[in-house]
Amino acid sequence: MKSLLNRSVSLPLIAVLFSLSGCDNHAAPAPTNFPPPEVRVVTLQPERVTLSRELPGRTRAYLIAEVRPLVTGIIQERLFTEGGQVEQGEALYQLDDSIYRAQYQSAGASLVRAQAAADIARLNAERAEGLRESKSISEQEYQNLLAIQKQAAADVGVAEAQLQTAKVRLDYARIVSPIAGRVGRSAVTPGALVTADQSAALTTVQQLDPIYVDVTQSASELLALRRQLSANAVQQADDIPVQILLDDGGRYPQEGVLTFEDAAVDPTTGSVAMRIVVPNPDLVLLPGMYVRAVVSNAILDDALLVPQRGVTRDSRGQALAMVLTDEGVVEQREVSVGESIGADWLVLGGLAAGDRVIVEGLQRIQPGQPAVAQAEPVSGS
Repeated sequence: MKSLLNRSVSLPLIAVLFSLSGCDNHAAPAPTNFPPPEVRVVTLQPERVTLSRELPGRTRAYLIAEVRPLVTGIIQERLFTEGGQVEQGEALYQLDDSIYRAQYQSAGASLVRAQAAADIARLNAERAEGLRESKSISEQEYQNLLAIQKQAAADVGVAEAQLQTAKVRLDYARIVSPIAGRVGRSAVTPGALVTADQSAALTTVQQLDPIYVDVTQSASELLALRRQLSANAVQQADDIPVQILLDDGGRYPQEGVLTFEDAAVDPTTGSVAMRIVVPNPDLVLLPGMYVRAVVSNAILDDALLVPQRGVTRDSRGQALAMVLTDEGVVEQREVSVGESIGADWLVLGGLAAGDRVIVEGLQRIQPGQPAVAQAEPVSGS
């Protein structure tokens, strides 16, 4: 009985001792002073920036010629390879020219006959002049012979024109390419009848070097640019080559030149059409391809660029940047950014030259917390 009583007393005492022991193990540690986190910053400096727009567009052939017959006839032979390169004046089709050749020969014979008649009239006029001096013929007869001579000379001119016309028709029986370029497929085969006034083209020849790139720009963007130019906020960018980006994202090796800007706005799209001429020696660009053109249209002096990795956005979409002050304290700024230029944003407001924007170590800092800059590369370097 005594042993049971001692055991019942000892159990609560043991529990109390364990409880006190546990409280000692979970006591708060002594406070420790941690060094401020290190961050990497970029110091913003003003620089000269070329503003550009990436505009969608389509390629168009530089020259397009639809080949049609100028005379009626049966196609005797096709003289080109479909899809091949042809030169200006190179024969594409040969028509049956037997009728036109006969007409040409007939016109040549008519010219010879007219020339012979003119010679006879000339000799008669010369002879009449001698007879006129000896009073052997009257003045009226002499004038008649002179008129016959002039008429014979006119007949020679008519015969020469008819011969030239016959020669042109004979030459038209051999259909040639009006321009140099790549020829398309043939719409007719040998044996087909073609007419001089038909609307359907026999084939099409396109000059692809150089080639056009037709792009469109929003009328609102163009209006904003002109306002900036008028306010001297930016300078006009002239003679800056245009970069072409292919549909797969690759950069086309040749640079283009902006040569045309439409004077009217398309009412259906609200955009302005522009045309770029691009060299195409290897025929990489084909008509109808979708491309993008990087068009530089203005130069901005004293622009500020902030690295994109140093700008975040909150739930409202507001752009934010962390700035390390001269006192070494992190400060959060609401900034306004414009277009992207490479890996940077164009700063429109919220930051100034000399600000140190934190670009690395953002997850280790909070606004109002001290921090230490690792290095200070200059923005844009």
